[in-house]
Amino acid sequence: MKSVFKKLMMLYVSLALVAAPVELLAGTKKSQKRIHSSQKSSLSKQRISNRHNLKKVSVKLRASRAMQPRNAFMTEDSYDGSGVLQLASNKALIVNQNTGEVIYAKNTNLSAPIASITKLMTAMVMLDAKQPLDEVIAISSEDVDYLKGTGSRLAVGSRLSRGEFLQLALMASENRAASALAHNYPGGKYEFVKAMNAKALQLGLFNTRFVDPTGLDSGNVSTAEDLAKMVQAAYQYPEIRSASTMPSHEVHVEGRNYPVNFNNTNGLVRAGEWEIGLSKTGFINEAGRCLVMQAQIAGEPMIVVLLDSYGKMTRIGDAKRIRKWMEHNGDPRPTTTGQIQPVMSGSIS
Repeated sequence: MKSVFKKLMMLYVSLALVAAPVELLAGTKKSQKRIHSSQKSSLSKQRISNRHNLKKVSVKLRASRAMQPRNAFMTEDSYDGSGVLQLASNKALIVNQNTGEVIYAKNTNLSAPIASITKLMTAMVMLDAKQPLDEVIAISSEDVDYLKGTGSRLAVGSRLSRGEFLQLALMASENRAASALAHNYPGGKYEFVKAMNAKALQLGLFNTRFVDPTGLDSGNVSTAEDLAKMVQAAYQYPEIRSASTMPSHEVHVEGRNYPVNFNNTNGLVRAGEWEIGLSKTGFINEAGRCLVMQAQIAGEPMIVVLLDSYGKMTRIGDAKRIRKWMEHNGDPRPTTTGQIQPVMSGSIS
């Protein structure tokens, strides 16, 4: 009996020794699970806290920016004309048309796409050809913009006089109108673009190149210095002065029961508060917002070139700052910023 009891005791002890590590392992796993769960909860809370803190920082940054004074570029209405003239356009030039004196210059020798400023050269080449302005010509399929995909209210087949197409190309920057002027030139667009480049060389625009008559192609490039000369040359054509400074114009297109109204792309011309003798705007992504003008500022005829403005209204804001600066300073001394080279001396040629 004792022997049986002893064997049972030994079996019990053996079973106990086997079970102990299993219980210990299970307890360890439960403990690890509790620790892991606690860590996940802590990490989750930390992430929530971090997101909350980031949100508070973002709100504070926005509030801080809102409290900061706006850049002078953005608030031309608050600029009184005192201090150094700062323009947002990346390239700018102000020249006294009578004397050729450079009043302000910024990156004037840097070549860049010029967008629809091109149309001033288009107009000069067309007018030099002495083609009848009252001759009726038509929009064709080759005048459709397949490069940038811009639209037009002049459908293929629309017929207007050459003079009206000139008006729309300069005033409303109508691409199909400019293209129609070129493709109705003797020899077509190819010869027209050749004539544009020949005219540029004739005018001394040695940093200027044209590859199309509309400006939609970014291969049309120039500098602020060259464009000041081009504006001076274009100003000699009464037709360009008249067409580019008309606030709006209605045309009667065949097939339409009502006239189509086109507005000037320069808001300063439309507002009628400036004495502007010539105007042309331009925009493609590669060129930014551009504006060239001949205008009376502080009693003097000025040629203004503004290229590569980043905002839709920046070029207009720059023009307003220029006028305030010149009116405030009377006869301001020439000012240069950025990479500058002398533009010209004496009258513009």
